[in-house]
Amino acid sequence: METCYCLQKYNLTSYGATTLAIISLEVFAGMWINAFIACVLCIGWVKKKTLNSNEKILLLLSWSRISSVCFSWVNEFLAVIYPNYFYVHPILQLLSSFATFWNYSNLWVSASLCVFYCIKIANFRNSFFIYLKVRIDRMVLWLLLGSGISALAMGIIVYDHNGTVQSNNLTFTCLRNFWEESIIMDKHFFPTFFLIGFGYAASFLAVIFSAVFLLFSLWRHKHKMQTNSMKDLSMEAHIRAMKSILSFLVMYSINFVCLILTVIDAMKNENAMTLLVSIYLCAFPGVHSLILICSNPKLEKAMLKILSCMKCAFFKK
Repeated sequence: METCYCLQKYNLTSYGATTLAIISLEVFAGMWINAFIACVLCIGWVKKKTLNSNEKILLLLSWSRISSVCFSWVNEFLAVIYPNYFYVHPILQLLSSFATFWNYSNLWVSASLCVFYCIKIANFRNSFFIYLKVRIDRMVLWLLLGSGISALAMGIIVYDHNGTVQSNNLTFTCLRNFWEESIIMDKHFFPTFFLIGFGYAASFLAVIFSAVFLLFSLWRHKHKMQTNSMKDLSMEAHIRAMKSILSFLVMYSINFVCLILTVIDAMKNENAMTLLVSIYLCAFPGVHSLILICSNPKLEKAMLKILSCMKCAFFKK
């Protein structure tokens, strides 16, 4: 009777139920936002028979984010409602491996988008930068391929890690035994956690350097225009891209902190901080994709057209 009470208490908590409800709404919104991007780009692909480099990155980013939020929801659902399923082989291994793969794909493809914006928009006289600027369109496929390979490698590492965890894990019936086992595992699997954190840090640094170089280039270009009393028709597009990069930089910084918190496992028990971290990590893909829609003329035009049709249909009723 005591064991059943322990499991029942573990299965249902106020924080878990609240987190699941909020995350479900975020996942639903994130899936629709990224599905909209994918549909618009695919329709344009069918019509034009081609995609430019920016659209290729956005298309892959939208699909990776759809998969990422789906696996995040499944993970949260099982953790709150059926936590014991995590210890049924090979559910934990497969779920965590796929979730890691799509999460890293999301991070690395979004970092590739920042690098692409920086090289395409920024203007430096450095010979190496000029070389990259000329060849960036040809390098996009290699960037995406590298993102996929790194994400696949991390997925395999996590799969192997969780397989070892399950093989060493003792059968438990109470929460206390589970945390004792977790503490022992954390000491033995530090290299895996280090690799995961290094992957997060590498993508974060790529975003930081891209944003800094782009902002410096735009600031210098604006200062030059003011000095020469010139007007550049492309300045509006530069400013839109700068706003997009700035907003992404702020969001990515918060996202990076949340990801590191999950790696070091600073919160062993469910609390308000755990709730906020989980909510933000699931909200990030949808919110940033919405910013990308507003900063892309083609996507923004399609969104306004759909909203206009929905408005007309609503008033007709």
